[in-house]
Amino acid sequence: MPHWLAAPARAALAAAVRDGLAAGEVHPVAAIHLADVLTELHVAMARDAVWPGPAARVRRIAGWDDDVLPVRLSAVELASVLALPALPEALRTALSRAPR
Repeated sequence: MPHWLAAPARAALAAAVRDGLAAGEVHPVAAIHLADVLTELHVAMARDAVWPGPAARVRRIAGWDDDVLPVRLSAVELASVLALPALPEALRTALSRAPR
């Protein structure tokens, strides 16, 4: 199940992941998972550009803004993100909830 994140949340997630990777304090395996998170953020935007219909239907039904996209994180990717100490609390809360 994807996490549906608006553009500001996706930008905050990307910044936190980049900061965590730049700090060089993450385990090498976690660094691989964090790099995969950055890839998924790009894939989410590309997926919406190529196949806009499915996400648009969900946004319309849920009443979400047009900038909300599904971000698909595996359990290990999510755990690696949640282990970042500098992850903004609002984003930590959003990602800790079950995906919508």
